[in-house]
Amino acid sequence: MTMNSLKDLYLDQLQDLYSACKQSMPVVTEMGRVAKSRELAEALIAGNEGIARGMEHLATLCSQHGVDPTGEHCKGMEGLVTEARKHALQADFGDDDVRDAAIITQYQRLTHYAIAGYGCVRSFANRLDLDADGGVLQECLESTRDGDKHMTRIAEGGVNQKAANG
Repeated sequence: MTMNSLKDLYLDQLQDLYSACKQSMPVVTEMGRVAKSRELAEALIAGNEGIARGMEHLATLCSQHGVDPTGEHCKGMEGLVTEARKHALQADFGDDDVRDAAIITQYQRLTHYAIAGYGCVRSFANRLDLDADGGVLQECLESTRDGDKHMTRIAEGGVNQKAANG
């Protein structure tokens, strides 16, 4: 797609964000399966549910604007997923609590990418006077931020302490 307008960029970035979300789900599932902390595993399940809801919203927005949500492949998230697998799943851990700390680190990196993406497309929608789109994207942004804050609470509430004592 040739970018001739902010609207073109907006649609491109909706597709890119959809791709990012789709790519992140399998690795989040994998991290949830190996997490020692039950609270962390449950938060990762909830995170995937939030990602899926975000994808539904993105697909709806794309459809309303006549574009296929799968029209892009997000190379940025591809790299983050590779890093998450390398540093949270494939690394050699002698302590499960340390792995849990690594899982939170990698999950938050994935999440911060999504926060940036949602913030950008929400700003584009607002500038383009797409108020309904902006409202939906604001909800997605807030939900993603809430998930990130929840992971910080899990880390600071015990996972990091257990990893430090390991």
